Amino acid sequence: MLRSMTAFARATVRLPQGESCWEIRSVNHRYLEINVRLPDEWRWLEIPVRESIGRRLNRGKIDCNLKISNTSAEGSFNLNLAVVQQLLNAAAQINHLTGYSQPLSPLEILRLPNVLENPTPDAETTKESLMQTLDIALNDMVAYREREGEQILQMLEQRCQLISEEVAKVREQLPLVLVTQREKLLNRLGELQQSLNQERLEQEMVFLAQKIDVSEELDRLDAHLIEMKKNLTSSQPTGRRLDFLMQEFHREANTLGSKSIHTSTTLASVNLKVLIEQMREQIQNVE
Repeated sequence: MLRSMTAFARATVRLPQGESCWEIRSVNHRYLEINVRLPDEWRWLEIPVRESIGRRLNRGKIDCNLKISNTSAEGSFNLNLAVVQQLLNAAAQINHLTGYSQPLSPLEILRLPNVLENPTPDAETTKESLMQTLDIALNDMVAYREREGEQILQMLEQRCQLISEEVAKVREQLPLVLVTQREKLLNRLGELQQSLNQERLEQEMVFLAQKIDVSEELDRLDAHLIEMKKNLTSSQPTGRRLDFLMQEFHREANTLGSKSIHTSTTLASVNLKVLIEQMREQIQNVE
């Protein structure tokens, strides 16, 4: 099954410290390149995240971003009474030494460090929730890639059929091209009023037939089409192999054009190059 390398996925989960959101973007790339952005307190998750992405995706430039919104509900913090008592005792001692009698206000106490404590969730439980949510995002991304890959597959199959038709058309016209060229040569010699050496003429026609013979190129194009269709139905990533096949297709189309001595063959070569280029543009985005 073909997969595109362009996709986007997003998944959220509610944690004690707020809402967490995974965002994953991917674009085409020659290899698998993973960029992970995590909040400082979750940097230790980078290796498991990379491993999880690497198990699901084979190619593409991947940007994976974890966002955690601090939207803790009311009452989701603890008042450290021991620290408050220490602050009050310290304030009473300072008042006694300085003769200053005004007590600390509650708001002033709340602003001091370590008075309010956010509950620390269990790291393993939180990690499990985050990784499960990442798996959901990756599932969505793979599904997105497969849907787009299906559209690419339909386009490639259509172009393969058109290439096959062009090859069949050229093969059918080859005998006619040779006959037409023979007639042109005879007419030109007649215009020059030159005596014809039948044996030499036959030798020249044989040499010309060998020179313009493109049956080998047509056979290779057919072989490439068979290999192309086999790769399109493969369950393994075939983007690189398909890209290599496009180079081979283009080489045969170029040779076909260079050997052409008839407008029909030249036109077929141009049509093949257009179809191959359309396929190559799509294959650049295949995993």
